[in-house]
Amino acid sequence: MIVFDLRCAAAGHVFEAWFGSSADYDDQRARGLVSCPICGGGDVGKAVMAPAVPAKGNSAPPPAAVKAMLRTLARAQAEMLAKSEYVGPRFADEARAIHGGEAEARSIHGRATVAEAKALAEEGVPVAPLPFPVAAPEEKN
Repeated sequence: MIVFDLRCAAAGHVFEAWFGSSADYDDQRARGLVSCPICGGGDVGKAVMAPAVPAKGNSAPPPAAVKAMLRTLARAQAEMLAKSEYVGPRFADEARAIHGGEAEARSIHGRATVAEAKALAEEGVPVAPLPFPVAAPEEKN
């Protein structure tokens, strides 16, 4: 995992985002999947970051507790995904239908734009973003 400081061009908001690799960031940005969590702007780029320079000869790895927490979070996400149905870009419509009792109650995951996610939250539909990016089944090699 790699963390980048990102900045939205529209309002200058700076925020952190985690990616599997620098190539994952480039791929997600090219596909329009990276947006500002504050204003929803899609014109986002890497912000200038200060390098993590260890103190005088001290190059200790991240604390074991942080690594353990990330492993636990990744494991929990994998378990939730295994028990849910991938609905792809129909996520917002499916979530609304389930919330409104028009579709079978079940766990789902998929893709939604920032605008769709905001609208779902405003409508009271309980949704949350996944902590780690996931490739859609049709995108896996």
